[in-house]
Amino acid sequence: MAIWVDADACPVAIKEILCRAADRWKVQTTFVANQAIRVPNSPFIRTRQVMKGFDVADQEIMDLLTQGDLVITQDIPLAAEAIDKGADVFNPRGQAFTRENIRQRLAMRNFMEELRSAGQVTGGPSAFSQADRKEFADQLDRWLQKNARS
Repeated sequence: MAIWVDADACPVAIKEILCRAADRWKVQTTFVANQAIRVPNSPFIRTRQVMKGFDVADQEIMDLLTQGDLVITQDIPLAAEAIDKGADVFNPRGQAFTRENIRQRLAMRNFMEELRSAGQVTGGPSAFSQADRKEFADQLDRWLQKNARS
């Protein structure tokens, strides 16, 4: 069991929660990004810096994850691939991507992308909040409790 973090767009607060959890639960946690990421010195926390490029970090995660791992990402196509490979996935707001909801989320993502490219939608997601941070921490804790005992 390992945790893989699509770290380029991951909020700092979520990185901090993940680092504390990695040490507390002794779970290998790897932050993958195309830039240097600062993390605490720990035998359970690693970083992997990949070359800049479209989906390079995503591909690195897919190459390394195994069934039963956890992936943290906002990238819905990466989430879909990870689910197909047997990983659990949720985003930095604590929302789970599952076999039951990933196709709908992909469709909505593609629809919103079409609207944005047509100039119909110009806004992005709401600001990351304290409630989002708490939801993520709660979701991570539930996942760790379930999987650390298995």
